[in-house]
Amino acid sequence: MTTNPTPSSAPPAAALDEIDKILIRELQQDGRASYAALGRAVGLSPAASRVRVQRLLRERIIEIVAVTNPLALGFETMAMLGIEVDGDVREVARSIDPLPEVSYVVIAAGRYDLLVEIVCDRADDLFPFVNERIRSLPGVRRAEIFTYLEVEKETHTWGAR
Repeated sequence: MTTNPTPSSAPPAAALDEIDKILIRELQQDGRASYAALGRAVGLSPAASRVRVQRLLRERIIEIVAVTNPLALGFETMAMLGIEVDGDVREVARSIDPLPEVSYVVIAAGRYDLLVEIVCDRADDLFPFVNERIRSLPGVRRAEIFTYLEVEKETHTWGAR
């Protein structure tokens, strides 16, 4: 999964015009929309729509991906880890990033320094992963597991400002 920059490390907000915003909304509804369909939605030619979408991709304003439901794909367990860190939080986050079970890592304010979502093949894999691979990392003081029982809502359609 791709990480989003934190507010402190985020580049300045991109200047998006109304056409960009409509393109983003259209792609959030159908990431496979053709440039012809996108062009009709915004009043541009397919070629002009392609140029716009390519710029949004190149500037990392959008990313077009297939979002899957891990539970529907046969993964048995999803969980959120709340991690308290001693020392450099970014260093611990960087050590967790490459683990294949990790879908995202967030540096947070509040009770936990890091929030980490994980997906495990089997329910029996959750405890060994947390105990042996997370809790053993230098700088991890404490890790609390919040096992997902059900995902009620997940959206990526917040639009553009």
